[in-house]
Amino acid sequence: MDPTPSQTLLHALKDADLMKDNLLEQVIQNNLTEEVKNLLSSLPKESGWMISDHLYQYQNSWYPAIHLQALLNIQRNFQALDTDLVLVTNPKCGTTWLKALCFATVNRFRFDNPTSKQHHPLLTNNLIYFCLSFSATRLLSTHIPHASLPDSIKDSQCKLVYLCRDPKDTFISFWHFNNKLRKNMEHGSLEEAFEKFCEGVVEFGPFWDNVLGYWKMSLESPERVLFLKYEEMKKEPKIHLMKLAEFLGSPFSAEEENDGVPEEILKLCSFDNLSNLEVNKTGKMPMAGFEFSVFFRRGEVGDHVNHLTPEMIERLDKITEQKFLDSGMKF
Repeated sequence: MDPTPSQTLLHALKDADLMKDNLLEQVIQNNLTEEVKNLLSSLPKESGWMISDHLYQYQNSWYPAIHLQALLNIQRNFQALDTDLVLVTNPKCGTTWLKALCFATVNRFRFDNPTSKQHHPLLTNNLIYFCLSFSATRLLSTHIPHASLPDSIKDSQCKLVYLCRDPKDTFISFWHFNNKLRKNMEHGSLEEAFEKFCEGVVEFGPFWDNVLGYWKMSLESPERVLFLKYEEMKKEPKIHLMKLAEFLGSPFSAEEENDGVPEEILKLCSFDNLSNLEVNKTGKMPMAGFEFSVFFRRGEVGDHVNHLTPEMIERLDKITEQKFLDSGMKF
């Protein structure tokens, strides 16, 4: 049986030093389906400022070509279960932290010592055998905007957790992430990237549309969508972890609270703990060769003041105020 385009792409990504030789765009374009290639030719296109050379507008959001191909596959083929737990973020809004917290929380009953650093699967590199034993409850993660979610998610009773972050800090985190990915490639200036972000031309963006889609869903269906803010989680992590556990159907018992289990999970999933694991310091993603370390950066609230001019801050604040006008959403 001939390999599928996706399989061919995975092998090509694995075998090439794409970050060093700047081959990623070429490899991706050569392995897109004809359907997607035809679709791309009809879509609005902008130059990308992250790892992809171009972004394409589809269903009012922006995607690299390979992500658009994946989106189409998901929209057609993904079947949500009522028991699914779906974690959603704009990129660079605390995604890794949220995934770690949720995974450790809902799976804590599966271990004699749920916060043991020696045997916890979060701290291992090969999770295949562990994943094969998953129960009916699936923990999934995506950046897909609400408007483009598969119908099976919208029509099911699965729960969604959305984590958002101040757009100014989000942009700076995006910028640092981009520089890490493109360290051996040319990239534009901070000012050029800022213009693109303000125009909404960013992966899975515009940023504000992504936030508002899930904000409105959380107001309409609070039993299905838990809407969280990164800044509030950083300020009161235990309170929000307790709230998160309750929503996920895995509330902490009084005994667990007395034993300090929430605090131990927070410690287990802390930046210092996860970023200092050897696998996260030296390991690489098998498909594209990205180092795991690029996903770890201490996300300090308000760090944007160290990078943006007062004029840039004022401009982004005004855009945010205008975008969120009359929605009840604010940072």
